Amino acid sequence: REDEGDHKELQRYSPLYAGKLDTTLSTKGDSNEGFYVGQLAGDLNQWPLEEDLPSWRSTIETYYQQLLSAGTKLLFLIALSLKLDEDFFEKVGAFNEPLASLGLLHYPGDLDSSNEEIYGASAHSDFGMLTLLATDGVPGLQICREKSEQPQVWEDVPSMSGAFIVNIGDMMERWTNCLFRSRLHRVLPPRQERYSVAFFLNPSKDCNVECLESCCSEDCPPRFPPIKALDYLEERLRLTYGL
Repeated sequence: REDEGDHKELQRYSPLYAGKLDTTLSTKGDSNEGFYVGQLAGDLNQWPLEEDLPSWRSTIETYYQQLLSAGTKLLFLIALSLKLDEDFFEKVGAFNEPLASLGLLHYPGDLDSSNEEIYGASAHSDFGMLTLLATDGVPGLQICREKSEQPQVWEDVPSMSGAFIVNIGDMMERWTNCLFRSRLHRVLPPRQERYSVAFFLNPSKDCNVECLESCCSEDCPPRFPPIKALDYLEERLRLTYGL
């Protein structure tokens, strides 16, 4: 299917300025490059040759599986916090073939640009359920707690050695009717090179994302219509990468 191909085409190298996470900006793109690894099944991932990077593929595959396991356990805890069975997201098909993606991200330092609106990663919220982020400790990541607040107030996110930063994504916000909220975040242009590894945990393509009964009422009706996970991801990817 053509629509599936759009998503899976991203599982490769993404060059500098290829995407713009804040689509309201008039700049050419965000100042980062990345190598993306998608679902491990099949042959759609584009791997470096073994002779060029010995053991690199096996290391990345192991890390991917470990992050998928950690993310799944976090979702068990989220389900319990919502007074659901811990395997709720498994029951609704989120883990059948999760559209999880691992991004190895590089932000070059001291880019020569006179445009103040070029960011390492412009303001955005993550698309899926959860994101697990590991950084190298170089500052630059900021969050905005209130999306609609004007002017927006941005706070630096401190790094903690040996810990992941966990972001709630937009699909989880839709599921919980904004009880769990995705936060705007961005990366300022770093003065020195910055590296991070982001694991984006998205549900299976046919999983229906709709407001949980425990998160809505007559006084608080659903804010978002139901949508298939792949349909939502495709629209966000189209806006960001022009697919």
